[in-house]
Amino acid sequence: MKPNFKKITDYIWEIGTDYKQGMLVPARIYASENVLNQMDMHVYDQVTNVATLPGIVKYAYCMPDGHSGYGFPIGGVAAMDIANEGVISPGGIGFDINCGMRLIRTDLTIKDVQPKIKELLDKLFKSVPAGVGSRGFVKLDAPTFRKVVEEGSEWCVNQGYGWKEDLEVTELGGREENANNKTVSDRAVERGKDQIGTLGSGNHYLEIQHVKEENIMDKQLAKKWGIFPDQIVVMFHCGSRGFGHQVATDYLNLFLDVMESKYKIRILDRELACAPFNSPEGQNYFSAMKCAMNMSFANRQTILHRVREVFSEVFQTDAEKLGLHQIYDVAHNRASVEKHDVDGTMKELIVHRKGATAAFGPGRPEVTKKYGEDGQPVIIGGSMETGSYLLVGAETGAQTWFTTAHGSGRTMSRTEAKRRYRGDQLQKDMAQRGILVKTNSLAGLAEEAGAAYKNIDEVIESAHAAGISRKVVKLIPIANVKG
Repeated sequence: MKPNFKKITDYIWEIGTDYKQGMLVPARIYASENVLNQMDMHVYDQVTNVATLPGIVKYAYCMPDGHSGYGFPIGGVAAMDIANEGVISPGGIGFDINCGMRLIRTDLTIKDVQPKIKELLDKLFKSVPAGVGSRGFVKLDAPTFRKVVEEGSEWCVNQGYGWKEDLEVTELGGREENANNKTVSDRAVERGKDQIGTLGSGNHYLEIQHVKEENIMDKQLAKKWGIFPDQIVVMFHCGSRGFGHQVATDYLNLFLDVMESKYKIRILDRELACAPFNSPEGQNYFSAMKCAMNMSFANRQTILHRVREVFSEVFQTDAEKLGLHQIYDVAHNRASVEKHDVDGTMKELIVHRKGATAAFGPGRPEVTKKYGEDGQPVIIGGSMETGSYLLVGAETGAQTWFTTAHGSGRTMSRTEAKRRYRGDQLQKDMAQRGILVKTNSLAGLAEEAGAAYKNIDEVIESAHAAGISRKVVKLIPIANVKG
């Protein structure tokens, strides 16, 4: 049954607690009316299921890129009151824990790069392995990998895979504290230990992008952050690979065993398996999730190192002289303990963000010192055909626990996309439009056709107009390594 939406504003739509038995709070979807109408019934069903979870406060949210996922919709956000039976749910974080984005600026212009674009793409394709089962150049034994998942990006920088300044512009400094590797299984370690420095498959990518002057929306902030007209930047999207997937699988199975028998928690959907946050099981999962967060930070840090190596080789110049400085790295599959104002009272909450990006406003303690007075940079990837965005968190983002979208959001299943599009033809068509693509899987390329996604401009406008993040610049793809 389609909900009777209550229109709060042109960009906020509410589903009341009378929609489904057991809802503890209303659900709110952030979207223009057009974007809302592109969401399927499964999204409405999932976000209202989330509204039944113990300890949830205010609302169950869905961001404008929302589409159906496992447990939570992708784009789903929920905060649970830790002191009031709040739970933690792997379905509210995702299997690819700390799937996230990293954006690198350069001092190069389109004129500098265009003559070398094919060489850059070929070398990036070789240096950053992509596809199912891909293995990285960092070879680790199990004990060393267990050290990496406790230290994150710090381990990489200490090994020479990056610069200390990278940590200062990475969410959490590139390291989740109190990550205990004893909470992760040997199976998870075995799946992850050879995957540092790899993109993986699906919608993961590494992209060279062009800053057109007309696409700079906040000229003052863009300049402050080192963005200028005709500039070349590099963006990539990947996560914790098989390691994060195994962590999620291990704890979902555990939670299904103890949820009802030990904690008497009944839920509408087994995919929302959960445990009290303060329970032994909840705390062990939180620690294991942090390990997967750190693995992913290390993964992206190593990829950044490889990108710098490639640019240095192609341009025969040191990466620092080329201006390859990181702008930011941000996760979009995670849960974190945060303090927020709930109806006038500061409360400690466990905030779940599933396919959703933290977008903290100016002055929030979570914002790294460099961006303290600006607000947190937000990186939102679009489809490989359309472009991506750099945004900034806003004070008005408190309404969604300072959370915004993470991408375009699918409107077409992967199966349907493969039925409609051919990867080889798509590759040729994109090349004619000035976007070169290299991939290990033409079938996978077809799955990621731009038409399979919502219009990124409409999704971003929804987030901007609703006040949950502000536009800074749109980035146009010119070359893409596809997972």
